[in-house]
Amino acid sequence: MTRPLEPDMFAGCAPVRPLIQIGGKWTVKIIACLAEGPRRFSELQVPLRGITPKTLAASLRSMERDGLVSRTAYAENPPRVEYELTSLGRTLFRPLAAACEWTSAHLPDLIAARATHDAGAALST
Repeated sequence: MTRPLEPDMFAGCAPVRPLIQIGGKWTVKIIACLAEGPRRFSELQVPLRGITPKTLAASLRSMERDGLVSRTAYAENPPRVEYELTSLGRTLFRPLAAACEWTSAHLPDLIAARATHDAGAALST
């Protein structure tokens, strides 16, 4: 028998809807690409193989809105735009490193759990 959740169990936590999407497919990769300093849009596309220009633009806009990335447009011909992590964006390095460390330590367990689950699901069908 499961216990019902306490009504105020999440009191004091962030709103129900997350304010930022760190777990998005591209957000962490973009943060890693900007770790060494500012980059142009086309420079981000190279290491982010598989991302479409539309998705990259949307991800950067979202990260800019959240205060993680700054966008600087230079009045040059041709126009030049650079993206850079803000000081707030740089605060994510430590938690992301911890997540990478956890994944490295537990990846075999995760793979085994998925295989067990998938084998059980296959028998059910």
